[in-house]
Amino acid sequence: MKPAPFDYHAPETLDEAVGLLARLEHEGRDAKIIAGGQSLMPMLAMRIARPEVLVDLRRLRTLDYIREDGTHVAIGAMTSKQAAADSALVRARQPLFHAATELVGHIQIRNRGSVGGSFANADPASEYPAIALVLDIELVAQGPGGRRRIAAKDFFLSLMTTSLGPSDILTEVRLPAHPGARRWGIQEFARRRGDLALAGVALTYDLDGSRCRNARIAAFGAEPTPVRLGAAEKVLEGKPAQAATFEEAGRAAAAALEDPMSDIHASAAQRRDLVRTLTTRALADAAARAH
Repeated sequence: MKPAPFDYHAPETLDEAVGLLARLEHEGRDAKIIAGGQSLMPMLAMRIARPEVLVDLRRLRTLDYIREDGTHVAIGAMTSKQAAADSALVRARQPLFHAATELVGHIQIRNRGSVGGSFANADPASEYPAIALVLDIELVAQGPGGRRRIAAKDFFLSLMTTSLGPSDILTEVRLPAHPGARRWGIQEFARRRGDLALAGVALTYDLDGSRCRNARIAAFGAEPTPVRLGAAEKVLEGKPAQAATFEEAGRAAAAALEDPMSDIHASAAQRRDLVRTLTTRALADAAARAH
């Protein structure tokens, strides 16, 4: 299929883009932002998305950067995923985010897809939204009212829906630096390498001697939004970092899912079982990784 007809704009500056979106909202026109386009273009082609106006951010080169900013690594929303994967700063300061980036599609997709686009699109099968919950990533948006920062827990509202308003543009993603001794892991299952995950789990935890502390676990691809698995986190607290504990946490993670999705790709029961297995594997992987 071909996309439905739409008007097209490619503003030169962030202020111009925000002003354009505000005007289109005032006129009651349905506008959609396109960044890298790796998610939106297929949706347009299949007419799942039918915006009246497409606002292309590709000329906003001021949003293409990776830099250290105090205790955080700041990534501009128009930075490509491959640039994040190639970044020595990201690899050193936030290895979980780096590992998640390398799981995204193939290099051709990472070359075109933007870091900000994955957060703004909020696809439940995407790695980044779950990583945001685990790491307490902060998202920065610009709108008619100015600049605001949004905590990850407040950003993802429902299926492919965020707290961004119609005139808001996601401008920056702020990653907290990774404490050197913190354990991390990410596991996902897809039918083919590069496909969207049918389910995945990302996590971090600290070790107090041989015991787990401060675990943060999130699942993606299992429910309509990324979800923290608090029951599994509680199982780990104060328990020894060993296989029996990890298996118990995996069972708790699966039981914690409230509304696992069921579709032609996988049933709810399959996704629940995947979360159990992937949680156990990610915990074991984190324990085995040299730090």
